[in-house]
Amino acid sequence: LMAQVQDSQKVSNLLSQGNGFLDRGRYEEALQLYNRAIEIEKYSVPSWVNRGNALLSLKQYEEALRSYNQAIALRPNKNEAWYNRGNALSALGRYEEAIRSYNESIVIEPNKFEAWINKGIALTKLRRYQEGLASYNQAISINPNFAAAYYNKACNYALQKQTDLAVKSLAKAIKMERQKYTELAKADNDFIQVKYNREFQNLLK
Repeated sequence: LMAQVQDSQKVSNLLSQGNGFLDRGRYEEALQLYNRAIEIEKYSVPSWVNRGNALLSLKQYEEALRSYNQAIALRPNKNEAWYNRGNALSALGRYEEAIRSYNESIVIEPNKFEAWINKGIALTKLRRYQEGLASYNQAISINPNFAAAYYNKACNYALQKQTDLAVKSLAKAIKMERQKYTELAKADNDFIQVKYNREFQNLLK
């Protein structure tokens, strides 16, 4: 029993150090510590989730996916694993599967507005525009002050060539975070259909 207690303390220390590296953007170092934690305790759910998070940040999406799958196999109600599994699948362009992961995350935590937004993005990528909008609206009803929901809604409308609605939504995002969303909109191909619209151009000045 003593050895088990020492092991769990070691794992806890490795996780805490790893999280420090993760927060500072030192993903490779974080990954090494999570790997060591898993060597000591292969059933540690936080180690698998955080290993996935480090890999996600390193853009090693397939390997991140394997980590989240492992975490979910050990604890099927681990919301962070489902949510970030969705993000890994989205990054791989596997949007249908990503949506299923976001749905699992939402079942566990219905008010996780980030899951609603990312589900909306995946739906929009699949050209399921109305479902995408419904997802963004759900995010907005949970957190009306999150600019990303309005920005993505604007992208969705622009792809449907609904210029007025696109401009209205973009204006809301820009009002909340001017510099970020002005810069993003200037470079975003989603707005190609509306970029010569005068109101759209005025927004970006």
